[in-house]
Amino acid sequence: MAVNPKKNEMPAQAPEVRAHNFSEVALGYTAEVAPDEAKRCLNCKARPCVSGCPVNIDIPDFISEIRKGDYEAAYRVITRSSSLPAVCGRVCPQESQCEAQCTLHVKAKMDPVGIGRLERFVADWHNEHSTEQPERPAPNGHRVAVVGAGPSGLTCAGDLAKKGYQVSVFEALHTAGGVLVYGIPEFRLPKSIVQKEVDGLKALGVKVETNVVVGRTLSVDELFDDYGFEAVFIGSGAGLPAFLRIPGENLSGVYSANEFLTRINLMKAYKEGSDTPIKHNVKVAVVGGGNVAMDAARCAKRLGAEEVSIVYRRSLEELPARREEVEHAMEEGIDFKLLNNPVEIIGYKNPDDPRDPKNGTVCGMKCVRMELGEPDASGRRRPVEIPGSEFMLDVDCVIIAIGTTPNPLIKSTTAGLEVNRKGGIIVNEETGKTSRDHVYAGGDAVTGAATVILAMGAGKTAARAIKEELGK
Repeated sequence: MAVNPKKNEMPAQAPEVRAHNFSEVALGYTAEVAPDEAKRCLNCKARPCVSGCPVNIDIPDFISEIRKGDYEAAYRVITRSSSLPAVCGRVCPQESQCEAQCTLHVKAKMDPVGIGRLERFVADWHNEHSTEQPERPAPNGHRVAVVGAGPSGLTCAGDLAKKGYQVSVFEALHTAGGVLVYGIPEFRLPKSIVQKEVDGLKALGVKVETNVVVGRTLSVDELFDDYGFEAVFIGSGAGLPAFLRIPGENLSGVYSANEFLTRINLMKAYKEGSDTPIKHNVKVAVVGGGNVAMDAARCAKRLGAEEVSIVYRRSLEELPARREEVEHAMEEGIDFKLLNNPVEIIGYKNPDDPRDPKNGTVCGMKCVRMELGEPDASGRRRPVEIPGSEFMLDVDCVIIAIGTTPNPLIKSTTAGLEVNRKGGIIVNEETGKTSRDHVYAGGDAVTGAATVILAMGAGKTAARAIKEELGK
């Protein structure tokens, strides 16, 4: 039977509709489409897609179960390796990982199998149809603390709980999920799905304590000395935003993407009567080119902004955001001002009335045009300013989305914990072990802002090392 060279399309809300709501954009494969996509898998002996997955899901095996129509069996295959399948099926960059290694894509030059879309289908089917609770293993007597309820922490906790470890997760915010709840918008990842995954871990026996800031409420040392934990995993993420360090960043109307997205995603600022409202601006500029910048721009559009621009100093080819997110943003009317770089944010000033409430608010952003020169250390061509190219953007809001670094709180309160020059905790890559005995770390707390699936892979690595250490 001939293989369809094209991947089955993902149904989605129409751009003109979704740009005005926070409902999920991608609607998911149906029970008719998923088996048809599964038939495209060649079930190759080499299984290159598995090696491309940071958590090594048995991809051909779960796709084979979809072909048979046994979706629950497919779910069991996935969850042998992944604690968050409904999340990964939505937000992981499969196009640069498992799907990039797909034989159809590499050798036959066809579209790769829609692995991520099939994973999402299986997880959603299970969540909709299954009432079976996971079997809680018998306790093995060992206790482990996990700092941070983001992707790396939840993965580490889940892998340990499945083997009988008594795991307590300490989360600084009032809701578990980390970047999954405060960073990624509802239209990409509904929070009910994150909660469902967290509830599954709780059913395994994982205890989740929110509103606990390790480094303030508790220290790492107290987790050992006062609470009797035998190992600690630090998965506290990278919540410290980077700024441009240009004049005007302290004006009213300038946000870090972290603050902007946290208000919207975690605090539901887009809802009528929210306790944590956010100003609805008219002309918004988002500085940056990653997934976070796309999320911020698309949220601003949904809040009613008439003009939303992505300002990025390189070209379209260098944009680090997922192609799908860029395409969705363009379809929704986001303007991409590429090869431009901000040099100053301008504030409104009324010389005739110092009490004018608009004084000190954003009214413009001065930019310069760029061109691409020789490659820099990252291998990308370096953006170079074009002399005399200065121009002004008319905006009333600027959102800075140029990256984040780990918060220094845990390092500053934990003696002997070594970090690199960017504040990332230094670990043994094969084990996740830090410079402190019995302390492990992974995810963005180590790497700085990266992907959900890489954070999950780090959580699995550390869980494996913790089991080996405590098993002795």
